[in-house]
Amino acid sequence: MKIIDLHCDALMKLRDARGLLRFADAPELHTNKARLQQGNVMVQCFAIFIDPEIKSDQKFQAAIEQIDFFYQEVLGKNNEMKQIKNWADFTSLRDGEIGAMLTLEGVDTIGNDLTKLQILYQLGVRSVGLTWNNANLAADGAGEPRGGGLTLFGKDIVQFNNEHKIMTDVSHLSEKGFWDVMDLANYPIASHSNSRSLCDHPRNLTDEQATAMFKKGGMIHVVYCPPFVKKDGNPTITDLIKHIDHFCSLGGVNQIGLGSDFDGISTVIPDLEDASMGQNLINELLKHFHEEQVRGFTSENFLRLVTHFF
Repeated sequence: MKIIDLHCDALMKLRDARGLLRFADAPELHTNKARLQQGNVMVQCFAIFIDPEIKSDQKFQAAIEQIDFFYQEVLGKNNEMKQIKNWADFTSLRDGEIGAMLTLEGVDTIGNDLTKLQILYQLGVRSVGLTWNNANLAADGAGEPRGGGLTLFGKDIVQFNNEHKIMTDVSHLSEKGFWDVMDLANYPIASHSNSRSLCDHPRNLTDEQATAMFKKGGMIHVVYCPPFVKKDGNPTITDLIKHIDHFCSLGGVNQIGLGSDFDGISTVIPDLEDASMGQNLINELLKHFHEEQVRGFTSENFLRLVTHFF
């Protein structure tokens, strides 16, 4: 089965290595091309994530550098990698091609300048998460004790997303920020989040949040990060599947996808340690769900979403 993965942080690793890693086969990358091919990954979304410790006036430059590695190293040196800039591109990939789409994980990089978001859009960003765990000028993240929602600037960003048919990603947002997005966004998703009922972590979504996302027509993409799967941080693939099963019980069977967080996680689930091992997850899913449902989780739910949203 083909896989669409909504989140990885390979661009951060490529930029930090300053040209010393080959996207084609670097073993340091969970999501190198060889592993994507082995795992039958149809589309990999590449997040632009800027370390909070980078000074504010240097963040946009850091984002541009990551995008440059996307164009030069990911696309430029690998003919199999095809950029997705239009939603119709998801349905026009040929056999042997892997779609590659840019996403933004936190708008810290644009400061308070929507022109910079326009530039990122022109370069191919098609999904925008307002925060990482910290607060910024748009909203509070899941790790901000204040727990505030969207600012006026944050609401302007959601409106920009609506106008440009960009997905607004709620992963990493505070709970109040989540509800603000539900009120405003035409195209909400959670790119890499699990169920808080099963693993009580602020990065996960409550049942109320998950139900609201499903009612809005958006999707939740389960994440492989061990501390978000099981409280003790030592989960198995079966533990990850429990999150999928729980979201199904809330009515989301046709609105669940995958968002690995590969290259952004320091620990991994055994037998799901990089992009080449996605079929291990599929084999376990087939023990619990019908084949049609599993195809939905791995790619077809998202393909339907793209058709419906756009």
